[in-house]
Amino acid sequence: MARRDNKVQMPSGMGGLVRYFDEYKSKIEFKPGHIIVLVVLVIIIIIILHAYGRVLFGV
Repeated sequence: MARRDNKVQMPSGMGGLVRYFDEYKSKIEFKPGHIIVLVVLVIIIIIILHAYGRVLFGV
């Protein structure tokens, strides 16, 4: 089953399953810290809109 370059060859009958993680590499990658900062900013914006939304938008 294993070839000389230490790669494991999958059997030909995989039942229609495709291993997408082998075929696709995203060009955009985010660090976990960036995601946390983005989520915190969104939460702060939502809190500000709940507190001052009526004053700002006159609703």
